[in-house]
Amino acid sequence: MDKDTGGAGPSEAEADAAYDRLVEKDLKRNYAAHYIHGMLGMTGFRLVNTPTFVPAYLHSISGSDAWVGIGTSLQQLGGIVSPIIGAQQIEHRKRLLPVSVTLGLLMRAQILGLAISGWFLGGGPALALALLFLFLLGFFQGPQRVAFQLLLAKVIPIRLRGRLQAWRNLTGGLIAAVLSYFAGSWLVANHVFGNGYATTFFLAFVLTSLGLSALQMLMREPEPPTVRARVSFRERMKDFPALISGDKGFAWFMVARSFAMGARIGQPFFFLYAAMVLGISAESDPVEFGSTLAILSFAYMGADTVSNLLWGYLGDRQGFRSTLVISMAINLVGVASLMMSNSLVTMALAFFLIGMAQSGYLMSTTNIVLEYGHRHDVPMRMALSNTAEGAMGALAPLMGAGLVVLWGYESAFFATLITIVIALVVLVWKVDEPRRRIKHVEPEPDQE
Repeated sequence: MDKDTGGAGPSEAEADAAYDRLVEKDLKRNYAAHYIHGMLGMTGFRLVNTPTFVPAYLHSISGSDAWVGIGTSLQQLGGIVSPIIGAQQIEHRKRLLPVSVTLGLLMRAQILGLAISGWFLGGGPALALALLFLFLLGFFQGPQRVAFQLLLAKVIPIRLRGRLQAWRNLTGGLIAAVLSYFAGSWLVANHVFGNGYATTFFLAFVLTSLGLSALQMLMREPEPPTVRARVSFRERMKDFPALISGDKGFAWFMVARSFAMGARIGQPFFFLYAAMVLGISAESDPVEFGSTLAILSFAYMGADTVSNLLWGYLGDRQGFRSTLVISMAINLVGVASLMMSNSLVTMALAFFLIGMAQSGYLMSTTNIVLEYGHRHDVPMRMALSNTAEGAMGALAPLMGAGLVVLWGYESAFFATLITIVIALVVLVWKVDEPRRRIKHVEPEPDQE
């Protein structure tokens, strides 16, 4: 049940119109706030989330492919339940910025923990703390993604969201690509400050913290005319079936998104596979190993630089279902290309395609959820979708680790291709474009 928190006074239509005027009044300021926050934040987090640095770091302190898969799985596992809990705590609030900043700080604390433990510890203790910090990073990232995407939706009209994220990711991707090359070729290769991986994580912490500070100082958050009434978590859970089954397109989108996360079966092992094929290791030739890490990281992150404008503007014009279909098809080609690569040049091309696909996937999945159903249900729809994604994201690396240990890297990559194909089939045949029916969403719930 929704409630009108504005009391007696203007009608609902008048209140909504007044809210829209506030959004337009502060649009330039809020656009700049989200641009700077996203640019610096995406730069830092991509240094952590790229399938090169963290897998290589886990392998360097454990010497095991299995721990690489477990670490990646734990990060996703942390985000399975937390999005739903976070959404239940967020959806009744008129102001989201304070809780968003708190969640952002908690995420950044885990990256700082990775850096400090990497500098001062090694072997088993460093691995144990790395696994803990990755789990907590995923745990706080779950509700943080809901809060920040909802915050963006409050102040950025739908007509501008794609291009904002396109330019934000374009500049952030360019900076991240340059920094990733610098981190691999110099920080990691030369063991700067004793541990180049830890120094890279600290650099990510600084950049993401600067972005969060910019958002907090610049953004002006309007209060919506109505919010959902606060209910207990148990009561809110009773609405879950209706939220999913009430919109078949959204339900099938969740299925497609879950299978799309099957790409995580092979993703933690992409760089390790490339190093094996090229015959290099950190022990035998740290300089060449660092240089290869730099080149492939640059290719992966550089894909954002050239693709985000495409994803953003295409999403604004055609809807984000189309960009999701295209990005999944590119991912299919990228993984297949990696399996057939036998040189650094072809490996870099494959990493570029995979990075380009990942960019389109992230932009598409975070934006399309905002267009399903009534706006009061957006936080919980996002949470349910993220939870389904997180469940597969946690299972996939464990499956990948098992396949790698039993049958080698190629078996994990074949499994990745199968899940991508399934996701594409569901997207093409079962998921419609919500943009084309946005004027026909469910009617306003009764107001208390």
